[in-house]
Amino acid sequence: MFPLRNVSRLILCMAAGMVFAVDYQAGGATQTQDVGQEGARREVAFFAGGCFWCMESPFEKLDGVLSVESGYAGGTTVNPTYENYAAGGHIEVVEVVYDPHRVTYKQLLDTFWRQIDPTDDGGQFVDRGHAYISAIFYRTEEQRLQAEESKKALAASGVFKKPLVTQVLPAAPFYRAEEYHQDYYKKNPLRYAYYRNGSGRDDFLQKTWKDVKTGKTGQLENLKQRLTPLQYEVTQHEATEPPFNNAYWDNKKEGVYVDIVSGEPLFSSTDKYDSGTGWPSFTKPLVADNIVEKSDWSLFSRRTEVRSKGGNSHLGHVFDDGPPPTGRRYCLNSAALRFVPKEQLEAEGLGRFSELFKK
Repeated sequence: MFPLRNVSRLILCMAAGMVFAVDYQAGGATQTQDVGQEGARREVAFFAGGCFWCMESPFEKLDGVLSVESGYAGGTTVNPTYENYAAGGHIEVVEVVYDPHRVTYKQLLDTFWRQIDPTDDGGQFVDRGHAYISAIFYRTEEQRLQAEESKKALAASGVFKKPLVTQVLPAAPFYRAEEYHQDYYKKNPLRYAYYRNGSGRDDFLQKTWKDVKTGKTGQLENLKQRLTPLQYEVTQHEATEPPFNNAYWDNKKEGVYVDIVSGEPLFSSTDKYDSGTGWPSFTKPLVADNIVEKSDWSLFSRRTEVRSKGGNSHLGHVFDDGPPPTGRRYCLNSAALRFVPKEQLEAEGLGRFSELFKK
């Protein structure tokens, strides 16, 4: 008997003309250690999110992740194989080895939640049965606390309407899966894409997370619920508000303009000027590191789009027709900004900019 997910995988793969040989040399349980790799510290985390083929890539993309391997854990048998791991009570797991100085356990948790349906206690997407349930295996008390807190925060965010059933469990022996499973998405990109597209995972994740971002408090939030329709369309869909009919085009008060989504400081009134365009315009950013410039060909000619780094909000565009000393004009949408008067900078945690307005 194949585990239930194996059957669904087999059907999808047969439809794609998939044939492969099975490697039975899975080996024993992996002994994980916090040892140095060229002087770097290494820590280990374990996550179960259904098909381990689909769980490797998201973690491998993170800077600071040193390796990701697929395997089995949580059961009662020793040295399980792909043919018998489910019968032994194991589930599919990925082992993530990472450098905590470059990527935090919290970042790993945030990545994990965005790959799964934590409300499904019967498997994940097309793959059904206990072998494909979601879980977090903690190795230390600190990992347990962070995992529980992360789950609690996700539940409170309202991203999911149903209760979260993903378990937080003590780490169990991890058995590395057969070699052909490792980095399957790299070795067999077409077959992997066919399987993943047919699994329903990406459709679910896109629908669930498209309007969710991390707010200035660090908590997940649904932007459609917090922003006005105009603010949402401007920051998320690159819309443009009307000139001369927006909040800040003629605002002459002293203060700092922050991203409406993330709250990160972007521009200062000390660099604001009247460009005659009907939109708030600035000669330079207040914090250059908080600004991202990208080529934009949406109007059949090249412009330079301006986005916020932390919130990834569309702000407007920058042109090389501004006044001295920079010669640049950052032409922005008021709907993408929130103005903080100089008198409120301390209260908003922006006190370091108060010196700009002392005469």
